[in-house]
Amino acid sequence: MAAFPPIRILVVDDEESIRRLIEKEIGTSGRTVLAAGTAEEAARLAQAHPFDVIVLDIRLPDGDGIQLLARFREAIPDVEVILITGHGDVDTAVEAMKIGAYDYITKPFMLDRLELVIEKAYQRVCLQRENRLLRQAQNRQPDPRMVGRSEAVRHIRYLIDRVAPTHVPVLIVGESGTGKDVVAHSIHLHSERGAQPFIIKNCGTLQRELSRSELFGHTRGAFTGAEESREGLLSLADHGTLFLDEIGELPLEVQASLLRVLENRTFRRVGDKVERQVDVRFLFATNRNLPEEVEQGRFHEALYHRINVFQINLPALRDRKEDIPLLVEYFLTLFSAGRPPCRVPNNVLPCLLDYHWPGNIRELRNVIERGIILSENGLIGLSALPRDLTRNAEMTGGEAPFISLEELEKRHIRTVLRHFDGNRTQAAQTLGIGRKTLYRKLKEYELD
Repeated sequence: MAAFPPIRILVVDDEESIRRLIEKEIGTSGRTVLAAGTAEEAARLAQAHPFDVIVLDIRLPDGDGIQLLARFREAIPDVEVILITGHGDVDTAVEAMKIGAYDYITKPFMLDRLELVIEKAYQRVCLQRENRLLRQAQNRQPDPRMVGRSEAVRHIRYLIDRVAPTHVPVLIVGESGTGKDVVAHSIHLHSERGAQPFIIKNCGTLQRELSRSELFGHTRGAFTGAEESREGLLSLADHGTLFLDEIGELPLEVQASLLRVLENRTFRRVGDKVERQVDVRFLFATNRNLPEEVEQGRFHEALYHRINVFQINLPALRDRKEDIPLLVEYFLTLFSAGRPPCRVPNNVLPCLLDYHWPGNIRELRNVIERGIILSENGLIGLSALPRDLTRNAEMTGGEAPFISLEELEKRHIRTVLRHFDGNRTQAAQTLGIGRKTLYRKLKEYELD
């Protein structure tokens, strides 16, 4: 907990012995603990002092702890509430978790167990505050709309405007590098959830055996290595938007669990028996052909139909080349901040327009950033561009229109690697060679 500021705790319990015990044992350095024996006293303290975590007994002499929970959640949005309950009130505590309680412990309880739950609740408070600061910073940035004036871009903006205010899932389809994340962010900002969390996860980076835990969270001891409970992406995105990129990479067994969340708005942490409610807007993206994946048994058919309520198809950059000059100007402005102005001369622009851009907008972005670094006198000349882009210009200048098989293989490997964002396993499969062979060729052609 050294990375977090000091924790402020309010203990509400009608038993003085419990209040004193918690104050003495939990109120160590780095923690401030105040106690109240009644609902009225607790409400007064909550108004006078900021708290991070509230430990609340369900039964109080002058009120209902569940009603007090609701008041706390409304008055202090960042606070996390842990309920103390007897065995006879466990069902009530479970229901209370559905309306915002973080967790509950039953009497008699072990102090180390209470301390662990408090620490985890506080970590969640800190993460929520960090997310809020990030959202505020994002909201100060320009609207992440797609750059361009082509008919395709105008249609995408129209679709974003129509679907953003709704609550339906959106499936964004397109090749790698076409701007699926930009569209997702724009949908979020133009929705009523724009000031709430926007959580992004690329499903291709999920470890298969831990993907369920990362999405839904887990309890302590749920599996080997789960030494403490952890919240998942669903909890972090509550009341906001969860953008699952490359949804086609999600393991099939986890897809069924995700379908239940979409259908019922409830989920269960790994190792937990409690169903939790969640309010999340889902956005999905893929560069795979999901109907074909369904046909091959690699994607859950019911999940596909559930996420495909509203689909936005993003064109490849080669299919909207009229937008390239605007994109070039956008990236020149973006990467020239703090530098002398830089531009692309007229003799270079045809190279950018003639190129087929297998990496789409992401590749163009990289080319312009590289060009600015290599620019001279504020101009991005042909020598500042990658060889693939200047090949046609060189041929026009008298270079022989033929290249060696070695050079052809080198360029093809580079193109495939760019298409898969450097994923060597996928590149080797597409090239029809083993990973060791690919590594040897990368070293041979100095492509590392």
